[in-house]
Amino acid sequence: MEFHACHGCYPLEQVVGNRFLVDVKIEADLSKAAASDNVADTINYLNVFETVREQMDIPSHILEHVARRIADAIHLRFPQAGKVSVKVSKMAPPLGGKIEKVSVTLVE
Repeated sequence: MEFHACHGCYPLEQVVGNRFLVDVKIEADLSKAAASDNVADTINYLNVFETVREQMDIPSHILEHVARRIADAIHLRFPQAGKVSVKVSKMAPPLGGKIEKVSVTLVE
């Protein structure tokens, strides 16, 4: 998932923002959905996207905090979710050199 958001420690980052990538992996028992072919029986990825987008819209200073909020929101919205892995990457961070991205991965 790709977002423009205002996460960062520097005041300019909090105003101008940056491009972020978010990867989410959710482990869950989806055997009911596999048997029923009914979207109501699964973790709908549109709803996952909306959950991530809601959290990305809340400015944070550090990526670890963003990842934690996303994981917590997923667990809250999808109680059937087991292990959740969230990777948040800031593209081209302003660190004084050419850096493709910095990333944080949280697994819970």
